Amino acid sequence: MKRIIALFAVLLPLSIYAQDIKVSAPNLVAADEQFKVTFSVEGDKPSDFNWSPTNDFQLVWGPQKGFSSSTSIVNGKVTSSSTSTYTYILLPKATGSFTLPGATAKIKSNSISSKSFTIEVVSGGSSTSGNSGQSGSTGSSQQGQSQVQAGTVSGDDLYMRLHLSSTSAVVGQPITATIKLYQRVDISGFDDATFPSFNGFWSQDITPQGDIHFVREKVGDQIYNTAVIRKYVIIPQMSGDLTIDGSELICRVYQKVQSRGNSIFDGFFDDYTTVRKRVTTPATKVHVSPLPGGAPASFGGGVGDFKISAKISRDTLATHEAASLVVTISGRGNVSLLEAPKVNFPPDVEVYDTKATENIDKASGSISGSKTYEYPFIPRSHGDFEIEPISYSYYDIAKGRYVTVETEAIPFHVVRGNESDAPATTSGTVISGVSKKGVKNLGEDIRFIFTKNPSFSDKGDFFAGSGLFWALAGILAAIAAAIWASLRKVAALKADVAGTKTRKATKMALKRLKLSETFLKQNLYTAFYEELHKALLGFISDKLSMPATDLSKENISEALAAGGVNNEVVESFINVLDACEYARYAPDAGHDAMEAHYKQALGAISSIDAGMKKKSSAKGVGAAVAILLMMLPLSAKAQQVDYVDSLWAKANKAYTEGQWFEALESWHAIDEAGLQSPELYYNIGNAWYKSESYAKAILYYERALKLDPSYSDARYNLEIAKAFVQDDIDPVPEFVLKTWWRKLCYVADSTTWAVICLILFAITLAMVLLFLLAPGSTGKKVGFFAAIVALILTVIALDFSIAQKRDYFKTDKAIVMRPVAPVKSSPSAESSSDLFVLHEGTKVQILDNVAEWTNIELADGRQGWIRSESLEII
Repeated sequence: MKRIIALFAVLLPLSIYAQDIKVSAPNLVAADEQFKVTFSVEGDKPSDFNWSPTNDFQLVWGPQKGFSSSTSIVNGKVTSSSTSTYTYILLPKATGSFTLPGATAKIKSNSISSKSFTIEVVSGGSSTSGNSGQSGSTGSSQQGQSQVQAGTVSGDDLYMRLHLSSTSAVVGQPITATIKLYQRVDISGFDDATFPSFNGFWSQDITPQGDIHFVREKVGDQIYNTAVIRKYVIIPQMSGDLTIDGSELICRVYQKVQSRGNSIFDGFFDDYTTVRKRVTTPATKVHVSPLPGGAPASFGGGVGDFKISAKISRDTLATHEAASLVVTISGRGNVSLLEAPKVNFPPDVEVYDTKATENIDKASGSISGSKTYEYPFIPRSHGDFEIEPISYSYYDIAKGRYVTVETEAIPFHVVRGNESDAPATTSGTVISGVSKKGVKNLGEDIRFIFTKNPSFSDKGDFFAGSGLFWALAGILAAIAAAIWASLRKVAALKADVAGTKTRKATKMALKRLKLSETFLKQNLYTAFYEELHKALLGFISDKLSMPATDLSKENISEALAAGGVNNEVVESFINVLDACEYARYAPDAGHDAMEAHYKQALGAISSIDAGMKKKSSAKGVGAAVAILLMMLPLSAKAQQVDYVDSLWAKANKAYTEGQWFEALESWHAIDEAGLQSPELYYNIGNAWYKSESYAKAILYYERALKLDPSYSDARYNLEIAKAFVQDDIDPVPEFVLKTWWRKLCYVADSTTWAVICLILFAITLAMVLLFLLAPGSTGKKVGFFAAIVALILTVIALDFSIAQKRDYFKTDKAIVMRPVAPVKSSPSAESSSDLFVLHEGTKVQILDNVAEWTNIELADGRQGWIRSESLEII
């Protein structure tokens, strides 16, 4: 129950966001250029939107209101968004830099606003031109005849430049080189790009990924569209005047060719052509000065501004135990070219190869970040030791001199370890060397077996998608439909006047007969028969919904017979009517006759009412029987395995006594009986682990997790068993959202997700009933939105449950069971070469099968062919 509650807390989304007004406008325009200012509001529609430009701009057009909305469904998750826009067209009245005010609006009585923004107006032309063509007469031409002449592209309208952050530097100083394209024409593409090789420099391309993005930029008094074509960080490696080669790019310019006729329609029928324009950058020289002499001994090639830090992995360790010293140099400069600092370790400390890692940030246009050096070491003697302060020198460009930074001394304590861990010679003398220790230890042993009787199921039998699952879902839907129909029927009955009369017909007739009884006691002959006649006709009119004009004896007889009333009762009823009519004209027949007619009328009314109810109830019973038949289980299956409990107890006892193979025999007998459970595979894996068959242990731990991915004990023991696998394969990182989605799916097993799905489905149906039957608008709104949320969560839970069921039936994962298994380049032992060798316990993915060969893929992406007999499918 706690798990289900926790899952609800994870699944129920809570999104709180604030709305504001976003503004989109150019920051640079020409004095004669009309431009657009757009305000957008995401979410609810705003009201009382208000904005007006300053007197420095003329409002040409606007505001133009717009509204857009979209809904997307990704992996069962529904996302909706809407945007309201207000667009204005402005024309500058003067040049200069102007600040326009922000816009204001209201959303549900809350005021929102945008920030003010600045627009610079220059006197130069716009950054785009229609074409650069020339028009004129070519001599004799007939009226109405059109002639075209391809235009040329001016060097002022399209050119490329190389910008350097500095044209003078010292050896090792980073320089940012940016190649920018400036254009005032329409460009449709690029060809034959050539960029510098940067001879004499260390270079790295830091161009932002994606398409080329143009932005407006003021050059002199003109506006250009500029784009960064390439961006590099270059670091000179030698002194002198270094030359950076020029760049070359061919631009395809989309140009309009004007008609040379005088027709007023020429502007509508102008042709277009593509002009190829070659743009280049000249070679550029960079003056590089050598570093000044007198560099400290701790100088490591750094040029920039850096700091150093150091820490030890453990400050207390035993002899012959490994530890690491981690030194980090961080700052701005040529981080990638930094050399490892020199570290003076105490005597009798064995140091191994240094490992370097980088963490570089190139977003700022320069190189900044850190470089970390890890020094593994093993002390061979016990006592208190100290690593001397680590010094590191670099050349500070701003200060123009060498600067030395250093860490503090790092103390550590070494206790006396087990000398037997140290390697020894044949004579018993301990020599220096790496301590050989087993992987398994008492602190990391596997967890104990599952001792309680688990819930077994047939192999391949899942609750999700089973007949019982869909039957329960159908029952829930039927119950909801029955509730809806019942409540609707109650409401309809309340609104049915004729039906109300029918149901109350007997009651009204008995009231009238009560008055007749009073007249009977008073021996009022005429009044008695008149009231009795009214009671009988009124009963028939109400009971059969017949108007007074149709109340003839023939119609009454036919209607009663059609309603299932016995013929004798009908005849008795008609006889009473005849007696009432006869009494109007006949003399007084006496009190006894009146009493007999009264009892006959009372009996006829009771018999008619009982007969019609009996027919109605018979129909209801038939419908109820039909519903009960529909609600019967779709399938019923019972399987008795009498010896399972005894086998389980026997295996548990054998495992506790250390009889691993005897326990395996009993557990495998349960497995061979066609039963499965995560606990069974978990216990089998434990027994194989204890018998040191690590590949089989990994296989059964994986099978347990395939049945229940949330089984934490199986996952823990699997990680311990993997420590004995010889192959160390680094998996390819996967998309973070995919990892998050899989972890959420593995929070529970397939059955738990299926139960949650049914609970959420029941909640969905309840909210639908609330929406359909709620009397007020508030209840309908709550029911509507709650039903949508519950339905989405129902689909997610069902998807998780079915996904785990689908993964169970996949046969695309296997474990290598051979101690050594060579992997070939093709499914052949003779005509293929060895790619690599795998060892037992390694998990692989199966791609294809050809005869006795299987195509596999490792977690790092490598592929090859291995003999099928070397694998066992999970």
